Amino acid sequence: MYTSYIGKKFLKLYNEVNDSSYSAEEFFEKIFFPLFFRDESHLMHVGNSPFFQKPKEADIIKYGGKSKAQYANLKNNIEQDVPNMSIYVGSAAKDVQGTTSGQVSDLVIDVDKNEMYASWIGGALGIGVNGGFVMLIENEEILTALYKGWEYYRIYLSQTPNVKDKQIETWNGQWLSYYYSSDYDEINPEDGLNIETENVQGKIAIPTKKWSEIVLVLSKRFAKEIFTAYCYNLSQTNTTLGFINLFLPEVYEMYELRDQLFIDESTSILEDRQIQELETFYNFRSACQQGTIGLKALEPAKLRDYMPRGSILWAKGQEFKFKDEESYFNYQLYKLWIMAVLNKKELLELASNTALILTKLEAKDERGKKVLSTLSSDVRESKNLRYFIENLSKVILEIPNEADTLKQTVEEVLKMPTDNFPLFITLIRFEYNYQISKNK
Repeated sequence: MYTSYIGKKFLKLYNEVNDSSYSAEEFFEKIFFPLFFRDESHLMHVGNSPFFQKPKEADIIKYGGKSKAQYANLKNNIEQDVPNMSIYVGSAAKDVQGTTSGQVSDLVIDVDKNEMYASWIGGALGIGVNGGFVMLIENEEILTALYKGWEYYRIYLSQTPNVKDKQIETWNGQWLSYYYSSDYDEINPEDGLNIETENVQGKIAIPTKKWSEIVLVLSKRFAKEIFTAYCYNLSQTNTTLGFINLFLPEVYEMYELRDQLFIDESTSILEDRQIQELETFYNFRSACQQGTIGLKALEPAKLRDYMPRGSILWAKGQEFKFKDEESYFNYQLYKLWIMAVLNKKELLELASNTALILTKLEAKDERGKKVLSTLSSDVRESKNLRYFIENLSKVILEIPNEADTLKQTVEEVLKMPTDNFPLFITLIRFEYNYQISKNK
């Protein structure tokens, strides 16, 4: 199981840093169990494990407590039982009657007890994202950062009444986002940590971070790295999404473009936090189904509302309205993502100039007539390249002194990949509506 691989990877790192020589079993006994399970509230949930089950009253008395009795049962099961999901995190059910029995195999795999203990350590290093999925990333700095957060999760549980426990993966996502933020203080880590909890069935619970936020946070710290994340969900039925590459340099383009595009703005626009709160069109499962996670997977949730009908699946062709501060923020965010995907800064100026030409075209309408306004609308509603060029040709006939700019627009569109056209025409639509809002 990949959980045990990550657990052993971390343990090797831990031993090197601390000049120790713990086996996985020893680490579990001396460090992991006291932190995760000795208290009544547990940091981690493993379905059907001894820590999930109530021990016999006689065992509680014998071992001096409920958690100690559960630990004794775990040790006994690891020694005597076959590897299964209750003692080997991420493994299959014990037999074909289990809900994860699809993973059961007749193939004999030699799994020793240290492998099983290591799977618990690796599972505790998973990063929970919304949708119930977890990412395991083989990076020493990230593993170390997550480990640092474990003790603060224990402190958080002890200091927060009525809070739901057993959320280590969710905590890891929250902690990682905080650890790589400007709020993190290495000397006093607790000071800047502010988790807005939510109410779940009468208990306080830590909310799960959006997958997009985790990816954006990591791209800010590891701008030149491509990580491979093992993505899965362990529940009644285990779900494996597989190994997914995170193209962080591509994602980081959003931060770089933000700094270039908005450098002359008089007020701070699109702070890191605002970019990281991006709501996406794709959920995590759908993003993983693309095979890799990069800029395309981060498509803003409602962007297709403003794409021309027929240009892309589920496009609605709505006009973007500048109503308040939030709408202006969304305009900047949509524009930023589109520019990052198009990967050519000059296209923004070209889109802006084309939009300005369309407003000039509409101004030429004779009183009571909307012929040129209709032509402007036809340009902005072009669902493919052919319609776009045909409509721009008509605009040139009406405003011949803008022919050079429009010719340049056509040339640039012809150079770009076909699937980028809907983004460019949407950029024109945004710039057009921005021009209109300024002149009201």
